[in-house]
Amino acid sequence: MARTWLHLTSYLLIVCSLIWFHLFTVDAKNHHRRPMILPLHLSSRNHSMHRHVDNLRRHLQQSGSSTPNARMRLYDDLLSNGYYTTRLWIGTPPQQFALIVDTGSSVTYVPCSSCAQCGKHQDPRFQPDLSSTYQPVKCNPSCDCDDEQKQCTYDRRYAEMSSSSGVLGEDVVSFGNESELVPQRAVFGCENMETGDLYRQRADGIMGLGRGRLSIMDQLVDKDVIDDSFSLCYGGMDVGGGAMVLGKITPPPDMVFSHSDPFRSPYYNIELKELHVAGKLLKLPTGVFDDRHGTVLDSGTTYAYLRKDAFLAFRDAILREVHFLERVSGPDPNYNDICFSGAGSDVSQLSKIFPEVAMVFNNGKKLLLSPENYLFRHTKVSGGYCLGIFPNTESTTLLGGIVVRNTLVTYDRGNDRIGFLKTNCSKLWRRVQFLGAPAPAPLVSQSEDTNMEISPTLAPSGSPPNVLPGSFRIGFLTFDMSISTNDSNLKLNFKELAKLISLELEVDNSQSIIGRLRDHQMQFPERFGNYKLVEWNAEAQRKLTWWQQHFLAVVLGSLTTLILSLSAIGIWLFRRHNQQAISAYEPVGAPTPEQELQPLQS
Repeated sequence: MARTWLHLTSYLLIVCSLIWFHLFTVDAKNHHRRPMILPLHLSSRNHSMHRHVDNLRRHLQQSGSSTPNARMRLYDDLLSNGYYTTRLWIGTPPQQFALIVDTGSSVTYVPCSSCAQCGKHQDPRFQPDLSSTYQPVKCNPSCDCDDEQKQCTYDRRYAEMSSSSGVLGEDVVSFGNESELVPQRAVFGCENMETGDLYRQRADGIMGLGRGRLSIMDQLVDKDVIDDSFSLCYGGMDVGGGAMVLGKITPPPDMVFSHSDPFRSPYYNIELKELHVAGKLLKLPTGVFDDRHGTVLDSGTTYAYLRKDAFLAFRDAILREVHFLERVSGPDPNYNDICFSGAGSDVSQLSKIFPEVAMVFNNGKKLLLSPENYLFRHTKVSGGYCLGIFPNTESTTLLGGIVVRNTLVTYDRGNDRIGFLKTNCSKLWRRVQFLGAPAPAPLVSQSEDTNMEISPTLAPSGSPPNVLPGSFRIGFLTFDMSISTNDSNLKLNFKELAKLISLELEVDNSQSIIGRLRDHQMQFPERFGNYKLVEWNAEAQRKLTWWQQHFLAVVLGSLTTLILSLSAIGIWLFRRHNQQAISAYEPVGAPTPEQELQPLQS
């Protein structure tokens, strides 16, 4: 009997093991690729952290005038990519382009399909033949002409020895669904040649916001469709993204302004008077920030460049304040960067280690800079940072995008002033509820009248094949991506990649998530390469009954109880059998009762 119970218990254990093995192998087959978990967080509108951002959002959405504005999202990261981009759609039907936002350029241009020397960029080249509203800008006395004297041309050369040249065309330009501004006709450059960084960069081209008749701002203002103002807000360290508004916004009450002289140079300049480090004034010659073009803001430049004597004073002041940090070599041996280690990886704690810097304008107003406005992260040393301020080879003071990270900058051209306000630019844009789809160009016929009024049209759905039926609360949103890196030796940091994607997709709308992935409106830093959305699926959130939620636990509990019970019974029977065997044993020599012999039968 005992052996029977032991055999039964063994059989049950074997059966349970087989069941567990089967469940494990099925689960392994269904999850042969370990999923990347993206922590998407929904934030309450009443949360105190968002009150300031909500106020700024209202300023972005309310221009305070009768003219509309164009609200556009910024992409990329300043230090990973070297620039910020926005999306612009040109032609009918619209052709999408990722353009570097550049306040130092006055021409907007994209690669043309006929380009003889253009690099491989993010989007396909512009094809004039596919746009029913495209018109070449004919040769005239106010422009340089091509060899055939038929079409106007442009030619732009930059300090880093890159250049762009091509012909000028005119077409309908759309600014996205978040824009109140309807599509407008504008002149832009159709590139026939690129050199230097423009050839190698991932972005398609340049969106020129500088002063000049070909600037997109000047063209829109001349048409009287927006006020003479625009605003930029760059995301902070390790975050990227941001927002841009073409047109007027109501200045927040805490915004600090500096006068900007449009007659001094074609660049946007400010009247910088002093620099303070840790509350101490840098001892510099009077007018050190006023040489040549003065102090220039250039969104297309990554870092900041001071006149040599100003740079040396700034560097020495920083070194005195962080003397306890270890000096390390920079990430690039070709440059003599000033770098430190031991500051930790948490950007929010940098202000406890590095000093505050203050820019004082001629009017006495002061703009405070946090460490992320003059430092960049060391790419090879954990917890390392380097100065993002360098000496300039000329006397102009040039302030690139690093100085205005997490700063709302308003270029109030109509009032000759530039305003600054520290804020969280990435959260500021998320509160604007960006939808991500382009506003299409209107259906207009060819006309010689380039100032015709354009009526807005409804946006196309542009939805992927498997559109969600109706609306429901998402339970699971899954998607497969294929990633192609630019460096075959690069080992992907999936933790960093997951953080990057989750920051980009922090929305509560599944169609927005899929739309951004599908339209490549979420961008990786160049070290991660490119990606493609392969397939996606969304499952509604299901309310499970108590039995559905606890079925597995009940089954496991029952099996465990049964096994323990059978094991206990088997052990008890085994011990009982042994005790009976011991009591039945008779030692040798023990007396035994005599038995009567039975007669044999013959």
